[in-house]
Amino acid sequence: MLAPQPSQATHPSLPPSAPADDPLTRLLEDTRQAAREAGLPHAGGLSPRDAWALFSAGRAVLVDVRTNEERKFVGHVPDSLHVAWATGTGMTRNPRFVKELEAKVGKQAVILLLCRSGKRSAAAAEAAARAGFGSVFNVLEGFEGELDADTRRGGLGGWRFHGLPWVQD
Repeated sequence: MLAPQPSQATHPSLPPSAPADDPLTRLLEDTRQAAREAGLPHAGGLSPRDAWALFSAGRAVLVDVRTNEERKFVGHVPDSLHVAWATGTGMTRNPRFVKELEAKVGKQAVILLLCRSGKRSAAAAEAAARAGFGSVFNVLEGFEGELDADTRRGGLGGWRFHGLPWVQD
């Protein structure tokens, strides 16, 4: 059975009273530590399943950074927010990304960024961290995963591959 979806109106941050032995608190802290050790500028990368656990528990906001077209025609996670990292078929970088992200969620929220394969969301997480977002994470594998030997997505990982909730217009 799936956990209830968080409301878009909430902008969760890690509660100061969260017990240290809480599995989601440990997950976030372990991910931050691994990111520090790897020299990442953002808080680190989370698997799609871990991202879902945080999002469905209301402990994080999920922000899809793909284009409007990708969300509409490929699918998206219900109740996720949207701030495009790049737009159009030419993937023109959105110069307002950081400002739009801050307007939607604020800099204090625990933010999970999702793209197609985890690459754009990693770049977006880096930009957000450099702009002062303290808890921005990249969702590894993205929504569709990497290309397989037949140059198709969806068979080597990603949100949909793991059977996590999504919808398509």
